Amino acid sequence: MSRRLPIVHSVSEYEAGPYRMEKLDLEFSNGERRLYERVHGRGHGAVAVVPMLDDDTVLLVREYAAGLHRYELGLVKGRIDAGETPEQAADRELKEEAGYGARDVQVLRQLTLAPTYMSHRTHLVLARDLYPERLPGDEPEELEVVPWKLDALHELILREDFSEGRSIAALFIVREYLRHHAGQ
Repeated sequence: MSRRLPIVHSVSEYEAGPYRMEKLDLEFSNGERRLYERVHGRGHGAVAVVPMLDDDTVLLVREYAAGLHRYELGLVKGRIDAGETPEQAADRELKEEAGYGARDVQVLRQLTLAPTYMSHRTHLVLARDLYPERLPGDEPEELEVVPWKLDALHELILREDFSEGRSIAALFIVREYLRHHAGQ
């Protein structure tokens, strides 16, 4: 079923710390009207990087997660700086967080977090042909780099310290991508 997008009667904005909030006055095709709120992040977007050390091994990082007050295992992630492409941001973040650069960097798709109320999008980036190179980053401590075999993904997704949805989704997407694009 294809539906017509709601009519936007008005949009008002207000600041909420690191976010910009919007209130939308919407009218749906059935005549119903509602006020919706959505969160806009500041900046130019984000990247989630799947760095492949070899054809079977992804590099994960363990870093402090303030939201859960514990150390969490996940992918290299970060903001896209002004003037950067997602590919450039991914390579920079990889160097800052994991101590590797990539000669082959490819955006596979975008992921959303909670599209019903957030506009945030993360570019999923596959990084291959890695080489050692470290750049200073903004983390307060050096991150632990943890190699993980993709064929043990079933074990990783059940770990208590691997819970971030973008990382879980990204690894499944990359595993399937690599299965269907082997040798490319």
